[in-house]
Amino acid sequence: MDYLFDTRLLETGVLFKLGFSGLLSLVIGIERELKRKPVGLKTSVVIATFSCLLTIISIETAYSTPARDDINITMDPLRLAAQIVSGIGFLGAGVILKRDNDNITGLTTAAMIWGAAGIGIAVGAGFYIEAAIAVAIVMIGVEFLPPLMNIVGPKRLRVKEYTLTTVVIGRDNIDELIRCLSEHSADPENVRLKMLSNEDFPPNSHEVELRLSVQPKVNSSEIYGWLHELNYIQTAELNATQ
Repeated sequence: MDYLFDTRLLETGVLFKLGFSGLLSLVIGIERELKRKPVGLKTSVVIATFSCLLTIISIETAYSTPARDDINITMDPLRLAAQIVSGIGFLGAGVILKRDNDNITGLTTAAMIWGAAGIGIAVGAGFYIEAAIAVAIVMIGVEFLPPLMNIVGPKRLRVKEYTLTTVVIGRDNIDELIRCLSEHSADPENVRLKMLSNEDFPPNSHEVELRLSVQPKVNSSEIYGWLHELNYIQTAELNATQ
């Protein structure tokens, strides 16, 4: 039972590694929490801390396993860490959602999950400064670069994207709707049309789904106001995609 009180655990800085890993993961967790994403503070701390623990176990086991004369034992110090990188993928896959034909969300959160595991592995292996720098770079890329690109970046990066689903009365009014949106700096893309034949809508009704690229100066309430003024619009639903 002496191994339960082995001071080697303190000599290798296990407690510091676990604490520092959890501290760095707080940065990622808080950023996700502020954006109301499915993976937040608690999940990030759990991933990073246990990844750190498994990395420590992997390294310590490789170096502490006693040699034997009859068997040549060769162990990889980061064998468990390699399995963390591949195994963490199932958590990331769980937060990636496909909302419609071409709108996928959750990729950044999935990458953050993978990054939280990377923090734990890096700190567990003793790369403290590298882990801290990586977190700083990620936060700059996620929080500060997008607003900067909205100001000085290419036009394609500055636009906001919305998905508009509406019911239009009259086939000719579909082109009129597209023209109206274009005049208000909301360029329609990826048009999807569906003819409606149920009793809930008037005859000659069509469901129109558009992906809009909107200039930053235009907000969602303005778009909704334009749609409200069109008498051939039966229903309208507007969702931001980014």
